[in-house]
Amino acid sequence: MPLRMRVHDREPIGLALKRFKKLLERSGIQKELRKRKYYEKPCEARRRAQLRKMSAIRKARITIKKV
Repeated sequence: MPLRMRVHDREPIGLALKRFKKLLERSGIQKELRKRKYYEKPCEARRRAQLRKMSAIRKARITIKKV
């Protein structure tokens, strides 16, 4: 997915760079690059997903008990 950004006439480089960084962040490219930086075994990915799921369940139970 190509990203396009126009730099306006007489726009400071710092401002254009800031807009570009926001564009990258919103598109999810940086997140994808960080994710693909190192290889992760499929079993490790499943384990991490399971841990995330259990953590969410635990947090939900705690908030229910507080109410």
